[in-house]
Amino acid sequence: MNKKLMGLGLTALTLGGLAFGANQAMASNYSEERHQAMTQAFANKDYNAWKDLMSGKGRVSQIVNEGNFARFAEAHQLMLEGKTDEARTIRAELGLGAGNGYHGGR
Repeated sequence: MNKKLMGLGLTALTLGGLAFGANQAMASNYSEERHQAMTQAFANKDYNAWKDLMSGKGRVSQIVNEGNFARFAEAHQLMLEGKTDEARTIRAELGLGAGNGYHGGR
């Protein structure tokens, strides 16, 4: 019994450490300068600036392209306005799912 509990405890600690490490890695990619540049790219509907900032990161950079970026930027703006259902509809049209992930419209 004690070995089983110790094993479960060790597993929980390991998983917790992995989750913490992943969260720290995502946080280390954030900078106010990058955030401002991303905000500007969305406001200007500037696909090339957005693409450069994304540097091929994530599934979204594989789906969003120059032809559909304006629609993606519209979904971003709708999220900022709190119109989550409308934004999710656009994200689904683009093949990005429900939009409940990490960025959450930021």
